[in-house]
Parts: sequence; C-alpha cells; structure tokens
Amino acid sequence: MSGALIEPVKLNILLDEGMAAVERAMIDVTDSDVQILREASGHILGAGGKRIRPRLLLLSYLALGGSELDYVANPAAAVELMHTASVVHDDINDHGLLRRGRPSVNALWGRTFALLTGDFLFTAVYELMAPYHDLNVDLAKAATGLVEGETLQASAVKNKTFTREAYMRIIALKTAALFRAASTIGAKLAGAKQSEISALSDFGFNLGLAFQIVDDILDLVEDESKLGKASGVDVSQGRGVAVALNDANGNGKAPVMDPLDEIRRKMMAGDAIAKAREQARCLVETAVASLAVLDDSSAKSALIGLARQVIERDS
Repeated sequence: MSGALIEPVKLNILLDEGMAAVERAMIDVTDSDVQILREASGHILGAGGKRIRPRLLLLSYLALGGSELDYVANPAAAVELMHTASVVHDDINDHGLLRRGRPSVNALWGRTFALLTGDFLFTAVYELMAPYHDLNVDLAKAATGLVEGETLQASAVKNKTFTREAYMRIIALKTAALFRAASTIGAKLAGAKQSEISALSDFGFNLGLAFQIVDDILDLVEDESKLGKASGVDVSQGRGVAVALNDANGNGKAPVMDPLDEIRRKMMAGDAIAKAREQARCLVETAVASLAVLDDSSAKSALIGLARQVIERDS
C-alpha cells in the first residue's frame, strides 16, 4: 500500500493502531522484575506526552509507502523511550518536581532512583532496536548528540557563554538530532530512495529545531498548569531562548540576566518573542519545503500538519 493510496480516514486509523502498538511496546519492554524500575517507568510513561517523535517516525514510514506498522512500532517506541529517559535525567539536573502534569520520578523516588530509571529506559532502547541492524547507527548518533548537547549547554551556562550561536548548536544536538533520527529511520524502514531519506532527514532536523525554540518560548511565557512542568526553569538557570536572544552585543559572552519576572516583562514588551516565533516558522517552512520530493498523499499532508502544530501549540 503506497502512501498515495491511503485515504485520510484510513490513515488516522493506521496511526491510532500504530501509536497503540508503540505504547504496548514501551510498557512491555519496561516490565522489569525490579519493582521500583517497573513502577517508576510506568509512572512517567503513563503520564503520556506529545509523542511527537514516534508519530513522526510512523508518518515518515507511511508517506514513503510503508504499511507494516507492527514492524515499525518498536523503533518508534525506542525513539520515545530515548526522549523519556532524557527528561527523567533532566529533572534530576534541574531539580524538577513536575513532569507531564504529574510529580516527576525525581520527586517521588529521589535522585538515585530517578537516575537509575533514566538509565533503565536508555537500556530498553537497545532491546527494542536489536533486530534492526544498521538503523541502530542512526539512533546511536542521536543519543550521542543528545548527551553532547546537554554537556555543551551545562558548559555554556557555567562559563556564561550561552550566546545565540551556542544556543543553536545546543538545540541541534540535544533535540533536533533525535527528530532527524525518527524521520530518517521511518524512511529507511519503508525502503525509500536516498533522495527521499535525505528529504525526511532534513524535515525532521528542521522540525526539531523549531520544536525546541517554541518549547523554550513557552517555558518563558506560560505557567506550569498549562505546560505540565515548572516554567521559567531555563532562564533561572541561565539558558534557553531568552538568554540567547539577549546576546545582542555578539561578543561571545551571555549577558547578566535580570530576575525572571523582569525578563518576562521585557520579552513581552519588546519583539524578541515575535522574532523567535518567526524563526521557528521559517524553520518549519524549510522543513515542509524538503518534502517536495515526495508524492502527494494523506500521509505527506499529515507530516505537514504535524509541522504546523509545532509552531501553533501553546503547551
């Protein structure tokens, strides 16, 4: 069944079935005999989330003619588990007590067990990806990028060098690399041509950049009841889009930041947020343009819709 032949209603059914298979795969692979690991993993997975990364993988697969959703459920689950592991670790580093509208793993089980839970989720990725041979390379590169990005971020904050240039490099590694892996793996699983794989890789990468910029804007302007996690964390720790946008002098040194409320006031009063949103919109348009090599289909339209949702969301 080619992507061009799937009717929109059928596509929605396939996506629902595919995402249900992803959820089952994540629960099954984290069903540890060790109670704390099983319960902590179930807690964070049960909180849900946007699930944008596995959806991106499934849609990329369908847009290029794939039809065996059971075959791609495990790689899609692996991508989501890698992301989930990273946010469990983030909450340790940030002392986060709220995640996805629930108390974080860190809040309920403490730093030691949160660290081990994040490690456990990372290792579950290996189990899910074992049968997929060379595709492990794509996901391994994303994992490396994630760690490198987080390390560069911590270093830039510590050394007060969190500039616009540093920010873009950081989000390319810590966020966009995993988006790129999701869309690339989906394309490869569908047996796509190299030109199509490259197009989906570019799509995922630019979508990931836009996603993180919007995420950082929302961290600044929304409250935790809407975000499902603490807001203002990035600015309070000397990072994020607000800090990068304040690098007006371009001298490679991030400015001394005002208190959070004052930063919010200044950002809302000026055009910085509008400029950041415009940058995100441009990145999404670049992502959409890369899909020109694909035949028109309901799955391609859904990929475009997913990209639009990234810049229109408010949580």
